Amino acid sequence: MRIGELAARAGVSVRALRYYEEQRLLTPARSASGQRHYADGAVGRVRLIQQLYAAGLPSRTIVQLMPCVDTGTATPAMRELLLSERDRIERQIGELTDARDRLDVVIAGTEANACVSGGS
Repeated sequence: MRIGELAARAGVSVRALRYYEEQRLLTPARSASGQRHYADGAVGRVRLIQQLYAAGLPSRTIVQLMPCVDTGTATPAMRELLLSERDRIERQIGELTDARDRLDVVIAGTEANACVSGGS
Protein backbone atom coordinates (compact mmCIF):
# COMPACT_ATOMS: atom_id res chain seq x y z
CA MET A 1 0.00 0.00 0.00
CA ARG A 2 1.09 3.58 -0.52
CA ILE A 3 1.86 6.07 2.22
CA GLY A 4 -1.52 7.83 2.13
CA GLU A 5 -3.41 4.56 2.46
CA LEU A 6 -1.22 3.44 5.37
CA ALA A 7 -1.75 6.79 7.09
CA ALA A 8 -5.52 6.46 6.70
CA ARG A 9 -5.65 2.82 7.83
CA ALA A 10 -3.37 3.40 10.83
CA GLY A 11 -4.98 6.69 11.81
CA VAL A 12 -1.81 8.77 11.62
CA SER A 13 -0.53 11.55 9.41
CA VAL A 14 1.72 11.06 6.41
CA ARG A 15 4.16 13.31 8.24
CA ALA A 16 4.24 10.87 11.18
CA LEU A 17 5.04 8.00 8.82
CA ARG A 18 7.90 9.95 7.28
CA TYR A 19 9.20 10.68 10.79
CA TYR A 20 9.04 6.98 11.68
CA GLU A 21 11.02 6.26 8.55
CA GLU A 22 13.64 8.87 9.50
CA GLN A 23 13.89 7.27 12.96
CA ARG A 24 14.36 3.81 11.33
CA LEU A 25 11.12 2.54 12.88
CA LEU A 26 9.46 1.86 9.56
CA THR A 27 11.13 0.79 6.33
CA PRO A 28 9.07 0.88 3.16
CA ALA A 29 9.98 -0.71 -0.12
CA ARG A 30 10.55 1.80 -2.92
CA SER A 31 9.26 1.62 -6.46
CA ALA A 32 11.49 2.41 -9.42
CA SER A 33 10.09 5.95 -9.30
CA GLY A 34 10.87 6.25 -5.57
CA GLN A 35 7.32 5.88 -4.23
CA ARG A 36 6.98 4.27 -0.82
CA HIS A 37 5.14 0.95 -0.64
CA TYR A 38 4.24 -0.71 2.66
CA ALA A 39 3.28 -4.29 3.45
CA ASP A 40 -0.09 -4.98 5.07
CA GLY A 41 1.68 -5.63 8.37
CA ALA A 42 2.79 -2.00 8.49
CA VAL A 43 -0.60 -0.96 9.93
CA GLY A 44 -0.02 -3.05 13.06
CA ARG A 45 3.55 -1.86 13.33
CA VAL A 46 2.50 1.81 13.15
CA ARG A 47 -0.16 1.23 15.80
CA LEU A 48 2.43 -0.42 18.05
CA ILE A 49 4.82 2.50 17.52
CA GLN A 50 2.00 4.89 18.45
CA GLN A 51 1.24 2.91 21.61
CA LEU A 52 4.89 2.86 22.65
CA TYR A 53 5.21 6.60 22.10
CA ALA A 54 2.01 7.17 24.08
CA ALA A 55 3.47 5.05 26.89
CA GLY A 56 6.44 7.40 27.05
CA LEU A 57 9.12 5.45 25.22
CA PRO A 58 11.52 7.61 23.21
CA SER A 59 12.20 6.72 19.58
CA ARG A 60 15.75 5.55 20.37
CA THR A 61 14.35 2.95 22.78
CA ILE A 62 11.64 1.89 20.35
CA VAL A 63 14.31 1.41 17.66
CA GLN A 64 16.21 -0.85 20.05
CA LEU A 65 13.09 -2.90 20.84
CA MET A 66 11.73 -3.37 17.32
CA PRO A 67 14.10 -6.24 16.40
CA CYS A 68 12.56 -8.17 19.32
CA VAL A 69 9.13 -7.46 17.87
CA ASP A 70 10.26 -8.54 14.40
CA THR A 71 12.05 -11.75 15.39
CA GLY A 72 10.38 -12.74 18.64
CA THR A 73 13.79 -13.16 20.23
CA ALA A 74 15.84 -10.94 22.51
CA THR A 75 19.33 -10.83 23.88
CA PRO A 76 19.59 -10.75 27.68
CA ALA A 77 20.20 -6.99 27.49
CA MET A 78 17.14 -6.48 25.28
CA ARG A 79 15.02 -8.61 27.56
CA GLU A 80 16.14 -6.48 30.51
CA LEU A 81 15.18 -3.34 28.60
CA LEU A 82 11.77 -4.83 27.77
CA LEU A 83 11.18 -5.73 31.42
CA SER A 84 12.33 -2.31 32.58
CA GLU A 85 9.98 -0.50 30.21
CA ARG A 86 7.10 -2.78 31.16
CA ASP A 87 7.72 -2.07 34.85
CA ARG A 88 7.87 1.68 34.20
CA ILE A 89 4.55 1.50 32.34
CA GLU A 90 3.04 -0.53 35.18
CA ARG A 91 4.05 2.19 37.66
CA GLN A 92 2.58 4.82 35.34
CA ILE A 93 -0.70 2.88 35.18
CA GLY A 94 -0.80 2.84 38.98
CA GLU A 95 -0.24 6.59 39.16
CA LEU A 96 -2.95 7.22 36.56
CA THR A 97 -5.35 4.95 38.43
CA ASP A 98 -4.69 6.88 41.65
CA ALA A 99 -5.33 10.18 39.85
CA ARG A 100 -8.58 8.84 38.38
CA ASP A 101 -9.71 7.62 41.79
CA ARG A 102 -9.01 11.02 43.33
CA LEU A 103 -11.01 12.69 40.58
CA ASP A 104 -13.87 10.28 41.27
CA VAL A 105 -13.88 11.44 44.90
CA VAL A 106 -13.97 15.08 43.80
CA ILE A 107 -16.76 14.37 41.31
CA ALA A 108 -18.78 12.49 43.91
CA GLY A 109 -18.33 15.36 46.36
CA THR A 110 -19.58 17.89 43.85
CA GLU A 111 -22.65 15.95 42.71
CA ALA A 112 -24.72 17.17 45.66
CA ASN A 113 -23.73 20.74 44.87
CA ALA A 114 -24.10 20.54 41.10
CA CYS A 115 -25.97 23.38 39.48
CA VAL A 116 -28.64 22.30 37.07
CA SER A 117 -28.84 24.65 34.16
CA GLY A 118 -32.11 24.95 32.41
CA GLY A 119 -34.46 27.33 30.83
CA SER A 120 -36.47 29.91 32.74
